[in-house]
Amino acid sequence: MKSSLFSRYTCFMLSIILALAFFFMALEQPWFWLPALFFIALTALGLYDLSQQRHAICRNYPIIGRLRFFFEFVRPELRQYLLEEDDEQIPFSRTQRSLVYRRAKNQMGDKPFGTIIDVYKTGYECIGHSMCPVPAADPTSYRITIGGPDCTQPYSASIFNISAMSFGALSANAIRALNLGAAKGNFYHDTGEGSISRYHREHGGDLVWELGSGYFGCRTADGQFDPQRFAEQAASPQVRMIEIKLSQGAKPGHGGILPAKKVDAEIAATRGVPEGQDCISPSSHSAFRTPIEMMHFIQQLRQLSGGKPVGFKLCIGHPWEFVAIVKAMLHTGILPDFIVVDGKEGGTGAAPLELSNYMGMPLREGLLFVHNTLVGCGLRDRIKIGASGKIISAFDIASVMALGADWVNSARGFMFAVGCIQSQSCHTNHCPTGVATQDPLRQKALVVPNKAERMYHFHQNTVKALAEMLAAAGISRPEQLTAHHMLRRITSTEIKVYADIYYYLEPGRCWRKRLKVSFTPACGAWRRRAASIRRSPCRPSVNTAGDKTRRRARRVRREDYCLRTGASPAT
Repeated sequence: MKSSLFSRYTCFMLSIILALAFFFMALEQPWFWLPALFFIALTALGLYDLSQQRHAICRNYPIIGRLRFFFEFVRPELRQYLLEEDDEQIPFSRTQRSLVYRRAKNQMGDKPFGTIIDVYKTGYECIGHSMCPVPAADPTSYRITIGGPDCTQPYSASIFNISAMSFGALSANAIRALNLGAAKGNFYHDTGEGSISRYHREHGGDLVWELGSGYFGCRTADGQFDPQRFAEQAASPQVRMIEIKLSQGAKPGHGGILPAKKVDAEIAATRGVPEGQDCISPSSHSAFRTPIEMMHFIQQLRQLSGGKPVGFKLCIGHPWEFVAIVKAMLHTGILPDFIVVDGKEGGTGAAPLELSNYMGMPLREGLLFVHNTLVGCGLRDRIKIGASGKIISAFDIASVMALGADWVNSARGFMFAVGCIQSQSCHTNHCPTGVATQDPLRQKALVVPNKAERMYHFHQNTVKALAEMLAAAGISRPEQLTAHHMLRRITSTEIKVYADIYYYLEPGRCWRKRLKVSFTPACGAWRRRAASIRRSPCRPSVNTAGDKTRRRARRVRREDYCLRTGASPAT
């Protein structure tokens, strides 16, 4: 007991002894006052630790217990710079980040001495090469036209664009750099649900206006959708498409709140909310409540915007809810021009741990479900599909396009290009590189022309790498990629192409006959749920007590018949 007490209070007792010793020595020699004051301060800290009631570890281990908080504070930096493996994804590995940095700086991206990836590890993926490679196509030709028959202003988009990130979440200089890079590279910049700020407009880069449940930039005083304000904003030639945000992968099904202290005059003017009050983004839309109402809202936005492409973004949750949306398309004849599938691995929005880790469907399963549902209902050739969620390299682009995407968006990839170092302090307003902060002093560290140039180079070099990869595979266009080109290691001794792993529907098959094969793991659950919804209220469920009794009686009679006649149960 005594030894335990001595070990716990050793640092505190030594501080007292040394403080007294240096104090008396300082009376003789003035230069001893420096160590004396240091140990007097340590003694005062120890006395405070003993009296405070917040931290038990400091009460039991005065002074020395505070080392725990110090090491917790510096742990992320120690891990990132000293202990992190090159292929350890937290959430992006050093290898991935270095790839973006090199391409953004327009440096050579070649790696010597072979791959560091374990190619025999389960889950390893690659793309098959051709014995007859073709010349690499011009990367600037990799574009996709978005806009259906009802769209009078279709948009030709790059296949690689900036995903949704709002002003408020990102700094003004970051928004400037992103948009200037997009203007130079001829790709689009998604505004995020925080509306279109003056920084989005400075350099004239193409914008996709994301319309969230808060209707920022086009809302009434009570937070409802304002058609007139929307039409005024959407009329800008810089706004090329409208994207309704149903949910996002970082926090699907969750609304948001920007605290009143962060709602300054500039953000209030951008979002159309009162200054100095909490800015609330509800978890669902007030402009529509049902899939059919949503289709009519899409039609309204298309008319108000002058015929610009209108679509929506979602992270797949309950599969039957997306099926209901597709059914509403067929019922009303109103189709969105595009759908962006956001995987749950997306992460530019801070979110509660449970939602970030356990809510929503990952990108590949969600993308495949959306693609198959549209194909099965005969709508795929009329609706374009975008994909977003942890996409930064040419192989990432190829893998999701092989599954069915027409183009991809990246958020964190472009954040790395603009200077992000993955300190994971976005929500603290203390971003060390000035990317995700509203602190005016920190923002000044981000030099817009320099970072915009890096944005441009990252985009150009990534699309160029994709062109070279496709050429080695014997194809010249991204839309020629199929599930037969991509391979995944299933076990240490078996590799399969995507076509043998995933199930793909034939056009219109959803209406021709009942499916017997699940094309995603969630499809079986959706089918059971859909079956229960389709039952008429007047028709008794097949699982009622009476049905169970009748089935049990039939089974007993069948078994009795087999025993008496010697017949096989199968007959």
